Amino acid sequence: MTGDVHDKRLNRQWDRLKRGLPRSVARGLNWLREEKGRRVRIPVGILLIVAGFLGFLPILGFWMVPLGLLLLAQDVPFLKRPTGRALVWFN
Repeated sequence: MTGDVHDKRLNRQWDRLKRGLPRSVARGLNWLREEKGRRVRIPVGILLIVAGFLGFLPILGFWMVPLGLLLLAQDVPFLKRPTGRALVWFN
């Protein structure tokens, strides 16, 4: 039951994120969310988190950390609750 609540919260955050993105980027994120995108989703999530910590450099930014966590939370159950809560708080 609680897993459903966290899944719904993450889905709402995904929808909120997609509304602010260009269509082509939103389509790419939709593909990453699908089951067939799992093999790419985990490495991309880790890469975004690591690159986000280099946010003081040009082009890279701290915005990458929440996106990377959101991608990882799709596959790592214990990240769903804290990621969903943090994104709701952050927004």
